[in-house]
Amino acid sequence: MDKKQSDKAELSEESSKDINEKDIKDLEENEKNQSENKEVKTPEEEIKILQDKLARAFAEMENQRRRYEKEKDEAFEYGGFGFAKEALNLLDNLERAKVSLENDEELKNTDILKKVTQHLDIINHDMLSIFKKNKIEPIKTINEKLDPNLHQAMLEVEDDSKDPGTIVQEIQKGFTIKERLLRPSLVSVSKKKAKQNEDNNQKIEENSDKNKEN
Repeated sequence: MDKKQSDKAELSEESSKDINEKDIKDLEENEKNQSENKEVKTPEEEIKILQDKLARAFAEMENQRRRYEKEKDEAFEYGGFGFAKEALNLLDNLERAKVSLENDEELKNTDILKKVTQHLDIINHDMLSIFKKNKIEPIKTINEKLDPNLHQAMLEVEDDSKDPGTIVQEIQKGFTIKERLLRPSLVSVSKKKAKQNEDNNQKIEENSDKNKEN
């Protein structure tokens, strides 16, 4: 290697060394600046930060405890909701059996029918008593105003003796459990007779014609 090439190699090596040292120096300078720029907290500030974190942690624990207590209470209060709803099917079947027997032409006005229906009535009464002890109450229907929260209208019956929307027939008995709806009552409600509605419509049309003439 001639002298010129040797000088170039030494120059390149020195330049590379200078660059590496410069990079290291810049890195150290940046770390120093970042360290100096970091906010220095006093012990009191550190304690306050920890207190805030603890307060938030305790608040979250308290919220979880309350949610657990609420879920536990609801499970205790309404844990038998599904069972109670299924038990109502037994009561329905009992009433259907009684109606079916009473409509049987061969059994009508017989002593056997009277005895059977008496036993069915006793069973029905006992079941309602058991329901009541467990705060399962039948919903009032006949002559009550239709309440969408408790009743479900299945039919409309023309009846001028009652206000429209009055319950005149109970198709299926509804129940509540501890003031919570177990199932709605299926009912028929009253409505004004069609003739009266036609008369009212005719009067409205006549009044409308008179207003136009005036």
